[in-house]
Amino acid sequence: MATIPARCSQDFPAVSQPLTGKKKSSSKLRLWPLVAATFFMVSGGTYGTEDIVHGAGYGAAILILLVTPVLWSLPTALMLGELSSSIPAEGGYYAWVRRAMGNFWGFQEAWLSLVASIFDMAIYPTLFVAYLDRLFPWFQEGHRGVMVGVAVVAVCALLNIAGVQVVGTTSLWLFFLLSAPFAVIVVLAPFHHGALATASTASGSTVGIVGGLLIAMWNYMGWDNATTVATEVHRPQRTYPRALLAAVTIVGLTYVLPVLAAWTTRLPATAFETGSWADIARMLGGNWLRVALVAGGMMSGFGMFNALVMSYSRLPLAMAQDGMLPRVFARVHPKTRAPYVAILVCAVGWAMCLGLGFERLVTIDILIYGLSLALEFVALLVLRVREPNLKRPFRVPGGMFGAALVGVFPVLLLGFALVHSAQEQILGMSSLLFGLLLIAAGLVAYGIKEILRHSGLLAPAPET
Repeated sequence: MATIPARCSQDFPAVSQPLTGKKKSSSKLRLWPLVAATFFMVSGGTYGTEDIVHGAGYGAAILILLVTPVLWSLPTALMLGELSSSIPAEGGYYAWVRRAMGNFWGFQEAWLSLVASIFDMAIYPTLFVAYLDRLFPWFQEGHRGVMVGVAVVAVCALLNIAGVQVVGTTSLWLFFLLSAPFAVIVVLAPFHHGALATASTASGSTVGIVGGLLIAMWNYMGWDNATTVATEVHRPQRTYPRALLAAVTIVGLTYVLPVLAAWTTRLPATAFETGSWADIARMLGGNWLRVALVAGGMMSGFGMFNALVMSYSRLPLAMAQDGMLPRVFARVHPKTRAPYVAILVCAVGWAMCLGLGFERLVTIDILIYGLSLALEFVALLVLRVREPNLKRPFRVPGGMFGAALVGVFPVLLLGFALVHSAQEQILGMSSLLFGLLLIAAGLVAYGIKEILRHSGLLAPAPET
């Protein structure tokens, strides 16, 4: 199997070249497969918006779903558009932060992302099984659900080893299939105006308007995940900015339009809870639409896991190239160029977490992801100062002021989440303290890495 040589700082301007040797552009991700993969890395569809409606009501929920991408997603997309087009490096955001601020901060950026994946990735196969159980309760017995989850992990690992084009094409088809039932809801709802006004308002959801805002932030985060496969994207300088802006628009529409359609039925907002879209589908279109929407939930869980395997597996690859991890993680498949060692190791780790019953820790996800995102905004400013002549095919408008302003609202929203996290409890401690412990562990991990490097067990890291 091929191993990629370590990169040095002079290599960055040319990182859009193939990993090793000549790679045909036909085997790379193009615009719409990249848009679809980004969709799954960020959203996965309308599923998950129920608690926002319950906590905020229809009007406020739609406002949150419209304002959040403007204040949170669009600035992030602009920042990512500039950095991904000017430095299309394998590892994406890790490579940007490392280039701007050095090995230590680059390592912390990758650490935060990989730690967040522990809380994030185990839930998607579980989500697949949860929707499968709605169609076939037989899978609830014994360890059948866990075995299905392991099968999802294995299939996604194999798809990823088959290459980014396979992942992108799969994401595109899954997007159309899971979006179809919600499109039918949007079409049918106006013909049932006010028909659900007397529906039961019983709901087990305890989410309030603040929780709804945090869930909306969670539903709109993860835009940088697609940037880790930069060298495997066709014409990344042009494709990334277009893909990010298209994905922001599509994700926003998939959230807002179904909620707006449900509002026309006058179904009480208090009736919403996780899984309510299946009930709405049945009331509007019958059991066939409910089955289609539940099947779409399975596709959503599968598609999110599949796309994120592609994203997260490039971090160990890039870190191994830079001497941050053992060289074995830099091995790639000789035909597809997929980092098969990183994919398999990560897949085993996530599969081992399936039986732990993780619930989605939204606050922790936002806290850890938010810090890594803040480092990316800092990298944008540092690179503007340190490398003013860097070729930037896409640039955040407004010069240095615009580059600074673009990070203001995302950081303010992160500050809000940080304050809120102090009120949440995890394992007998506040979410804030728990998150700080995980962040501190990154410092320890970097120290261990330095010890291994000095002992000769790791290759020396190239200078940034």
